[in-house]
Amino acid sequence: MHGFPDSLNLYDRLMPYLIGRQRVVRFDFLGWGKSDKPAGYPYTGTNQVGDIDAVVNSLPDKRVILVAHDASGPPAIDWALRNPERVEELVLLNTYYEGTVGLRRPHAIVLYSTPVLNWIVRKLSLMRPDLEQRLFYYQVGSFIRDGDVRDELVPLLFEQFKQSRPAFWRHTSGMLGQLTARRLKARKLQHFHRPVRIIFGVSDPFLNPRLAKRFAGQFPNNSLHLIENSGHYVQVDEPERVADLMTTEFRHATVGS
Repeated sequence: MHGFPDSLNLYDRLMPYLIGRQRVVRFDFLGWGKSDKPAGYPYTGTNQVGDIDAVVNSLPDKRVILVAHDASGPPAIDWALRNPERVEELVLLNTYYEGTVGLRRPHAIVLYSTPVLNWIVRKLSLMRPDLEQRLFYYQVGSFIRDGDVRDELVPLLFEQFKQSRPAFWRHTSGMLGQLTARRLKARKLQHFHRPVRIIFGVSDPFLNPRLAKRFAGQFPNNSLHLIENSGHYVQVDEPERVADLMTTEFRHATVGS
């Protein structure tokens, strides 16, 4: 599952290392990538839980491994909490759940999620699409370590993003309220006993190792892996390493990789 402003293409570099080892289903949330974008639809994290439910219920598998990155973390965790009997494992890649010390919003997300300021930025992005593109290239480009990969992936994600503005604006406008609301729900994480693999790129200044270690303290059955020399898009920077960590036998451990 992708976050924002991304799509399923975030996993393009990871897929070759998973083929033959796992059966993989990736999808764009409603409003993103190549999925439908119905006008007026309330694009919220809560409704993304419904998207996950629809995808999982279409599969023949009794249990699934959920892989969440960035903003797909909250709906993936919410779905797992509601359906623990259907979760083989939960894999968290540089993501978050509730508002907490250590969580930092990327600069572009600050602009689009802060009340009043977000209204100004939206208007400006429509009036000056060149500025919107520069902001997107700067922010998303900073998530990717390799220059050649950056040059290939960022333009693709931006072309998809232009059609996903309603979903992005709706998600970001409600982000702060959702972070606050989940503080109470976070207590439930300690009662989730399915395996949870936590794989974070160390160089991410926003969804950072501090959050990864917090997850390790919240989930009782976890395996923590911190990957050096990789950042927010850990599956893009280190696809082979991430695939290995996702598919090896689960062991409760704290590991610096």
